[in-house]
Amino acid sequence: MERFTISIDEELAREFDELIARRGYSNRSEAIRDLLRSHLENARLGSKDGAYCVANLSYVFNHHERELAERLTELQHGHHDLTVATMHAHLDHDNCLESVILKGPTQQVRAFADALVAERGVRYGQVNLVSVEMDQGRHSHGYAPRGKGAPHLHLKPRN
Repeated sequence: MERFTISIDEELAREFDELIARRGYSNRSEAIRDLLRSHLENARLGSKDGAYCVANLSYVFNHHERELAERLTELQHGHHDLTVATMHAHLDHDNCLESVILKGPTQQVRAFADALVAERGVRYGQVNLVSVEMDQGRHSHGYAPRGKGAPHLHLKPRN
């Protein structure tokens, strides 16, 4: 592990310590590592290094909105190559929360997530993207004879 020292003014340090306490970090180092990872990930997603991603899109909608549930389902079927799974939860008599797991080229995933959230009647939509390296694996996972694994895709989050 590499060490480095930074200097910040007292007010910024105080605010940072308050944030650390609210989020439950045990020390400043853990919080700084998370902040750096987040900042580097945002930069990566905007560059060619973030070409592929996995993502979680969550949104709330009123299921009484005319044909909205059907439109959302049709959009997901139309992008079955990006949609991995959907979880649907009933919040009350009117509102539902859906979480959609996505994977694929970052620009396509982002555009699809934007299209879902832009549907009339969808509220509070937000997407969280994580860039991944795509690795074509050909090995056994214990359920095939050694060395006889079928080609498959591994999505490895970047550090």
